[in-house]
Amino acid sequence: MSVVSLLAELTDVGASRAGGYDRLAWTSADADCRTWFVAQASSRGLEVETDRNGNLWAWLNPSLPGTALVVGSHLDSVPRGGAFDGPLGVASAFAALDALGSVSDFVPGRPIAIVAFSDEEGARFGVACAGSRLLTGALQPDAFRALTDVDGITTAEAMSAAGQSPEHVGLDAERLARIGEFIELHVEQGHLASSAGVDGLTSDAPLGLATQIWPHGRWRVDLVGQQNHAGTTRLADRRDPMLDLARVILEVRIAAKSHGILATVGKIRVSPGAVNAIPGSVSAWIDARGSDETLVRRAMAEIGRDAALESWTPATPFDPAFVAELGTSLGGTLPLLPSGAGHDAGVLALAGIPTAMILVRNPSGISHAPEEYAEDADCERGVVALAAAIRSRAA
Repeated sequence: MSVVSLLAELTDVGASRAGGYDRLAWTSADADCRTWFVAQASSRGLEVETDRNGNLWAWLNPSLPGTALVVGSHLDSVPRGGAFDGPLGVASAFAALDALGSVSDFVPGRPIAIVAFSDEEGARFGVACAGSRLLTGALQPDAFRALTDVDGITTAEAMSAAGQSPEHVGLDAERLARIGEFIELHVEQGHLASSAGVDGLTSDAPLGLATQIWPHGRWRVDLVGQQNHAGTTRLADRRDPMLDLARVILEVRIAAKSHGILATVGKIRVSPGAVNAIPGSVSAWIDARGSDETLVRRAMAEIGRDAALESWTPATPFDPAFVAELGTSLGGTLPLLPSGAGHDAGVLALAGIPTAMILVRNPSGISHAPEEYAEDADCERGVVALAAAIRSRAA
């Protein structure tokens, strides 16, 4: 089955009337995506399981000796996210196995697994790559269970409502030891200059390989004022935290520009959130990342506010030898690019697993938005490359 056809089956899942997709973790749309995954795996005779952290696994020949070659990505999205970020990697994994199944001389010599990691985006609860971080022990169970969404629902409550027990989340050393290598196929998410001088994938290069993930973190700033009536409180008497928020946003932008990093205030929470009330408090989340960890931290130190670090991922180089070997198996001419976006692949790389990423061209240069795009032909090229990578690493 073609990857385009597989993605088409998800077209209506979580589709937003405003465009894009709302597939936040542990929602009904997320459940529909998970149902699709199980159906695809079962129809191919793969052994399906959900681990203690909510990650989905589909196994081919799990009883073979040796560690597994794992391929896959995630299925959740940011609010009004694109159609390709995450699902392309999962659908391509199924399509690649289909392609290899039609080749008579392909006999796997090791276990192969397709994975869909849970809550990769962190859009609902604020911590990205939650499923893979829990798996590797990078996220502590109690801290995870205490995370809340905008409605005050904890991850523990959300998982329970979705039929997944939160009681045993956390490091899964036995499962981690089964993963020998991980390859994630992903849509390109922007045009970042690399050491090779490549400014994104071009008409001559529909595919690429990631070399590293930039260091990145998320900070929270809490601003307190005095809740009061909007129609009766003089301007001079107001303690309005929204004014402080405006200053924070400007400070973040100035610091980012000064240090040559990327920083964004993309989420705020206003209480009580009434049109006719001066807010009593405002919380803002800052996403900051760049090629140099020192510059990222220095910029955050300059915003002049007490910002609480909620998550941090250090610079994550992918295993150069593994990337080089993969590149050779794919023809040796793919451009090398850094990733400013975080991925489950980066979490596994930090856990010591040889990891690589295949990038599929996104001509729009836009991601985390409805305009995110990849040509059908490029998606199919990605499947061919992933199948070749599986063949070279698992035969």
